[in-house]
Amino acid sequence: MNPLGELSADSFTDHDDAALAALVQQHHSFVFRICMKFLGHRHDAEDATQETFSRFVKYGDRWDRQRPIKPWLATIAGNRCRTLLAKQRSTRLITDQSLWDVQEPAQNAHAEIDASRQLYEELSVALNTLPEMQKAAFEMFHQRGLSYQQISRELDCPLGTVKTWVHRARQQLIDRLRAREVIPTRPNPTARKSG
Repeated sequence: MNPLGELSADSFTDHDDAALAALVQQHHSFVFRICMKFLGHRHDAEDATQETFSRFVKYGDRWDRQRPIKPWLATIAGNRCRTLLAKQRSTRLITDQSLWDVQEPAQNAHAEIDASRQLYEELSVALNTLPEMQKAAFEMFHQRGLSYQQISRELDCPLGTVKTWVHRARQQLIDRLRAREVIPTRPNPTARKSG
């Protein structure tokens, strides 16, 4: 069965504009809903949706045509949304007026900004090492503030699975950041008692 329904997979190798237009029409609302859930802002979601299809056109030759297209489009959309969110956070960090209102010497303010950027970069790298579903569940829970039940519905999986994914993602991130000495290692409980 052709995962695109009536669309021919060969059309995309020839960059058939009609086939691409049909693909966009067929899957636009699916991709837009994903982007809207991630970003929560219509304009940003429209930009991310457009970028998703641009990426598909650019890298469509990497898609395994024996597999359904929706999961691949969902992955591209998720990546585009994460990139947009990362850019927005980075811009907010740089332009946040409170950073420049610090009463301490400018040297310390710059050190704090550098430390924040380093932590953000390390966290981004660590997030990208997680399995896709763990990463999605973690970001929905911690960045978007969704409940386990909401994530379960959105990812169409059991509640217990969502809790496991979020827990494992959190633990793997902590372990990686500790291994890279970005955050301190867990204190020795016996040392606390003796002190």
